[in-house]
Amino acid sequence: MNHSEPPKASTEQPTERIDPTFLLRAMQTNLEMFEQLHPDQLMQITRSASSEIARLQALQLHCVAGLRKRRSDRRELAAELALVLCITDNRAGAMISAAEALTNRLPRTLRLMDNGSLDLYRAMKVTDGTLWLTDHNARLVDIVLEKRISDKNPTQIRKATVYAAMKADPEGAANRAMRRRSERKVSLHQQDDGVATLSVDAAPAEKVNAAYLRIDKIARSLQTGNEKRTLDQIRTDVALDLLLTAKGGTSESTEAYLYVDLQTYLGLNSNPVELTGHGHVPAEVARHIAAGPNTTLRRLITDPLNGQVIEVGRFRYRPSADVDEFARIRDRECRHPGCSRPAQSCVTESTAVESAKSASDTDSILSYCLRHRHLKDRVDWDYRVRADGKLVVTTPTGHSIESIPSPLHEQRPSSDELGETRLGA
Repeated sequence: MNHSEPPKASTEQPTERIDPTFLLRAMQTNLEMFEQLHPDQLMQITRSASSEIARLQALQLHCVAGLRKRRSDRRELAAELALVLCITDNRAGAMISAAEALTNRLPRTLRLMDNGSLDLYRAMKVTDGTLWLTDHNARLVDIVLEKRISDKNPTQIRKATVYAAMKADPEGAANRAMRRRSERKVSLHQQDDGVATLSVDAAPAEKVNAAYLRIDKIARSLQTGNEKRTLDQIRTDVALDLLLTAKGGTSESTEAYLYVDLQTYLGLNSNPVELTGHGHVPAEVARHIAAGPNTTLRRLITDPLNGQVIEVGRFRYRPSADVDEFARIRDRECRHPGCSRPAQSCVTESTAVESAKSASDTDSILSYCLRHRHLKDRVDWDYRVRADGKLVVTTPTGHSIESIPSPLHEQRPSSDELGETRLGA
């Protein structure tokens, strides 16, 4: 190939993949090249550019950490960085904190940045999530996350970090959660143009999620054919109406799904517990929620090897679960990769299964939020379920991303793996 000539445009999928690093370098000298490239090549370059940005951000953090070692006054360094980089003092301070945490407590996470696998924004989900841990426990979390986060989005990394941090220090996590709950407050922020913001801060996650689901359910019921307000506008009006008049809809209970293993429920261990739509909460908080007067317990049977739900218990105060409800309980969130919208506010829809011979109803019915349900129906996107239950989403440029509900418990070794361990011992 003559490197002096840019690749020619093509209306078909290219049969030969050109090195994205070469294309990135070529485009840096000739920005007009993007008009001549196929969408697949542009996507390759976008991904390559992201890796280059991550490496440069890592280099910048190494420099900031080096400056911090040479400067005794942290605030003075932040002020200088703010001037040099044209950023705020707060942003400069956050960079210094991230640089110190990554170089001293989270070297493996920094290594992911060094090789271009993790950008600063996602890395800061790890630094923020381990801020309250001791250096020793932070390094344990760093080891656990090293092979799990390079292909995850910021929300997934935040949740993985919270879970790993709670596992590393369950007692500290419980104390921190209780302290944060004691800081709950309602805040009023006046804005221009006759509007203001009312927020409920540091409130119990299970109550906030239940309150939002109730507001959302009432708002959707008011979306009639003659309704001119958007769903967001209706939600706002319903919330204010409930606060001011205690009206807005019929009083009813709202479900918030809490996934807790039996031993944690009985107090025999302190594993983090998943609250759908929020993430993980400490075991002590989960036991407090489970002990509530209106709590309904249901048995879930999981596969001991992979932690996936395979059966929902029939005995509770309502009729047995049908396929639709089973799918929501199993999925917990929208099945589109990286989407954290609770399954209780999603729709369930049939999805093509690769192995149709052995497929059951529950194999093909998956939960999707409205946004990703519309995306699934586009002809240039492909959603397909494999025999092992993984959803594979293929984008218009040929990139495939897998999605499977996170296991409800740590995966147990198979008999083959146990045999290999015994032989190795």
